[in-house]
Amino acid sequence: MMNIFDDDDAFVGTPKSNYFSIAKSANQNIVEMELDKMFRRFAIAEKILEERGLEEEHERLMKSMVIDKELDDRTNSLYIELVGNIVTQCE
Repeated sequence: MMNIFDDDDAFVGTPKSNYFSIAKSANQNIVEMELDKMFRRFAIAEKILEERGLEEEHERLMKSMVIDKELDDRTNSLYIELVGNIVTQCE
């Protein structure tokens, strides 16, 4: 069993900093596979937006939502999901 944590402070910090910490020490094949899955999800979401004629609205929202609590929460959730997916496969 691989222990990708150096100490008990594994989840101290932000979801983003935890992801990068885990990603550096985890099995790189797993990290790459999980990133590929996430990018495919983004590609599917972009395709759906384009098919529905919403890409301009998407771009407008991306520019206007630079500081947005809900967007920050969603971003953090994605980092947490990535960490969870990586950690469970490295156990």
